[in-house]
Amino acid sequence: MADPATVRTDARRHHDPQVRGFASDNYAGTHPEILAALALANGGHQIAYGEDDYTGHLQRVMHSHFGPTAEAFPVFNGTGANVVALQAMTDRWGAVICAESAHINVDEGGAPERVGGLKLLTVPTEDGKLTPDLIDRQAYGWDDEHRAMPQVVSITQNTELGTVYTPDEIRAICEHAHGHGMKVHLDGARIANAAASLDVPMRTFTNTVGVDVLSFGGTKNGAIFGEAVVVLNPDAVRAMKHLRKLSMQLASKMRFVSVQLEALLAGDLWLRNARHANSMAQRLAEGVRAVDGVEILYPVQANAVFARLPHEVSERLQKRFRFYFWDEKAGDVRWMCAFDTTEDDVDAFVLALKEEMAAQ
Repeated sequence: MADPATVRTDARRHHDPQVRGFASDNYAGTHPEILAALALANGGHQIAYGEDDYTGHLQRVMHSHFGPTAEAFPVFNGTGANVVALQAMTDRWGAVICAESAHINVDEGGAPERVGGLKLLTVPTEDGKLTPDLIDRQAYGWDDEHRAMPQVVSITQNTELGTVYTPDEIRAICEHAHGHGMKVHLDGARIANAAASLDVPMRTFTNTVGVDVLSFGGTKNGAIFGEAVVVLNPDAVRAMKHLRKLSMQLASKMRFVSVQLEALLAGDLWLRNARHANSMAQRLAEGVRAVDGVEILYPVQANAVFARLPHEVSERLQKRFRFYFWDEKAGDVRWMCAFDTTEDDVDAFVLALKEEMAAQ
């Protein structure tokens, strides 16, 4: 086989690699260590559909983080992970209780309900976090055939509003849900950022406190693509392999998903990336707090900053840096930091914000 360094390519670069934005951690590229891992996994033939050596080794890596009963099912993306996990945890007549702001409710195009065939029972929250009392607003009617049956509580760590559950808060949710005969799913698209914020191992707020199934995120933390459904409680699911295929989430060349997760998790890359993104968000928040007329809306606990400022200022600022409105009517915006965000990126953004506010 030819040396990869000498292989001809007709591909061209179509973007400026110096450009940074604050729209999403999905905008970031791939960490060099993950690219190197992909090159190591390339070459030769490996058994398809997850029987390869890399997927086998990933299981052992997951055991080191989540215990010997954990089983990982690599998938393509976060929506796929959530849909497969929730299907495996519910009956055809089942429902999932979640925060109104949950990704499964507002950002997945209705996939859990349309593809997964389940009902979402949403609860409004102040900070994106559920509590036992909030869960009880929807946790009833198990014997009422006129109502979808609550079978799962789904929480997000960290939440869509950038807030982080403590281990004790998740333990209370798990105990409450299990007491009602329900299971607990954790959407961990940014689980690494939560662990970095709490400065604890991921098991401390997952299997140790009673979470049954985890959607583990890699893409937002430096991978090209690839997440995994991690089954922490084997009794909480059924037919995972079949549901993954049925949901079009079974990768034929799965080694290239698994090796990315291995590169993140076998060492400390997952934590280094998350700590850096979190620290850049803290730097951003500190800079923003010094700007008159800008309000930070939620505690900055991970890699997101939510703020409120004049709408016209945001529109001008968006021409200089990409970011999204969170609630355009209210003037709320979201600024995200990634593993490759630099101090210079943050400082340049804060300076631009100050200039636009001064022009206002």
